Amino acid sequence: MSEKAEKNSKSLLYIVLLILLVVILTVVSYLYFNTNTKYKELSVEKEQMRLELKSELDSLLVEHSRIKSEYGRLSDSLVLKDSLIIANATEITELLNYKWEYFQVKKKLDRLRDVAQVYVRQLDSLYTVNDELKEENVRIRENYRSERVKNSELTEEKQNLEKKVTDAAVLRANNIVATGIRERGAKQVETDKANRTDKVRICFTVAQNTLVEFGRKSVYLRIARPDKVILMVDQTDEYSFTYQGQRLQYSIKHDFDYKGQPLDMCVFWEKGLSDESAMVGRYNVTLYYENEVIGESYFDLR
Repeated sequence: MSEKAEKNSKSLLYIVLLILLVVILTVVSYLYFNTNTKYKELSVEKEQMRLELKSELDSLLVEHSRIKSEYGRLSDSLVLKDSLIIANATEITELLNYKWEYFQVKKKLDRLRDVAQVYVRQLDSLYTVNDELKEENVRIRENYRSERVKNSELTEEKQNLEKKVTDAAVLRANNIVATGIRERGAKQVETDKANRTDKVRICFTVAQNTLVEFGRKSVYLRIARPDKVILMVDQTDEYSFTYQGQRLQYSIKHDFDYKGQPLDMCVFWEKGLSDESAMVGRYNVTLYYENEVIGESYFDLR
């Protein structure tokens, strides 16, 4: 082969290789752009699916809130089921906001929808039962009113019994009179002068109540100065009593034997020798018996 023929052969080979390279680059570029386009389309489609699932979740939660509001207090009895729905919704929201897989989220959303439907059915059942109870309550009230109309004597007896139960609850103190007392030798003289007051006398009548059990009773008196400070012996438990779950210091404790009849009595708050003069102003007196306030009064010193 001549040198010229050999050069022509090599040139032809270069041209063929160049053409082949161009073809390969063209095919690779096409495949790349085609794949990239499909990937973008898939990403758009996946985001669309995510938004659709989120829209379904939002709609379900809005409907759940509406149902809870519609059924009102009845929904309080299904608080555990409600907590389960909220917990599942929170989990799905987290999956949608971060790394997620369509079928996993779809499965959880379907399960949440089933739970929400069970929740609604249970509320419907509770509503039906509650409605039936209301109807039954109406029938009972109608029957009760009918019986009251038919038998006024039974109604009067019921009212009398209710009044007796109310009257039997506690003793009552009436005619409460509190005054300052000045001691002049063996004599005790009433006074309204603060600087002359040596003691306080409180007289009252324990009212008649034959329904209260007879026997030894204790009444506690608290005297509040004009500055609201309670006159007391000291702050130990020995001079305290329990009133509606609280420990209160008393000024005076008086024991008496109760036999169901009106009982007049007087008690005294003795001012100690070292005590200062009484304050000027209004003093309030409160009487307690067995967790109840049974009487109140006041007196003024000037």
